[in-house]
Amino acid sequence: MKNRKNHLPLAALFLAAMLFSCNNQKTGLPTVGFVDAFEDSTIEQARDGFLAALKESGFSEEDQTINLVYRNAQGDIPTLTQIVRYMVSQEVRLLATSPSLSTIAAIQNTREIPIFMMVSPTPEQMEVVDAQGNAPPNLFGVAEGLDYIDTSFSIIPKLVAPKGERLRVGLLFNQSEPQSVDAYERLRGLANALGAELAARPVNATADVQLVAGALLNEGIDAFFANPDNTVFGSFETILKACNEAGVPVFTSEAGLVARGAVAAYGADLYQWGYQAGQQAARFLKTNSTEGLKWEMVEVRRRVYNPKAAERFGIEVPENYEAVE
Repeated sequence: MKNRKNHLPLAALFLAAMLFSCNNQKTGLPTVGFVDAFEDSTIEQARDGFLAALKESGFSEEDQTINLVYRNAQGDIPTLTQIVRYMVSQEVRLLATSPSLSTIAAIQNTREIPIFMMVSPTPEQMEVVDAQGNAPPNLFGVAEGLDYIDTSFSIIPKLVAPKGERLRVGLLFNQSEPQSVDAYERLRGLANALGAELAARPVNATADVQLVAGALLNEGIDAFFANPDNTVFGSFETILKACNEAGVPVFTSEAGLVARGAVAAYGADLYQWGYQAGQQAARFLKTNSTEGLKWEMVEVRRRVYNPKAAERFGIEVPENYEAVE
């Protein structure tokens, strides 16, 4: 008879890891649960800012003033839901969520534990408001709207076609993300107003991005706009590589993507976004009360450009844009 190895199911391993982390927490300290939906070098800047704000206010694991439980779902939605439910069952003092997928999962699983969101659109754009337009009563943190996209997109004709030629701008959008669809609709109208044409294709999974981006580039676009959604964030390098090989410059509304190779952006500084949310969370931890707290709009936005990317495409960026590497 053959020997059989014992393999724990993935869910059992996940649960064991959860229980291990719980048993190693110091008793008597508030527990902060931080939920990331996927790995991304830009998104993680928000977590860094959030934890920096907590530490500045006297809350850190290093100083043994909080227990921090950090989990990343690695892009798997069932795992994301399981992570949130685990943290709810452990009655963490607060939930920090980034980006919108984590925020929505938290909202769906608790109406008691305060949620401090970041890298998320407004509650209305996430479609989590009630019939009266009110956000969940336990939702706090920092959100972003779509108004800033106008500034980001409007610079494309000025930099790519300064003589007024009609441009075709490519766009990928995720049909399952409300904020992505809203951005697409907004940009379609804006493109017409600017005398440009928006060539857009839907893509709902990172595995499909390379194929769909290639098809879009075959349509003869002059520039690509990286839409603010999770699929684009998670597959940005794939998009950038295809665009660079095709000689198509990439623009975006997300300042963090410029350091990864986009030409220019006007958008939120993700570190400061997380820092702003962390300041709110620290106030809650100090008072153990949400009185006077409410979700806020992003306060810090930056105009940035990538010198190497601009040089690659011979683009002269306005002086009010800050260089990032």
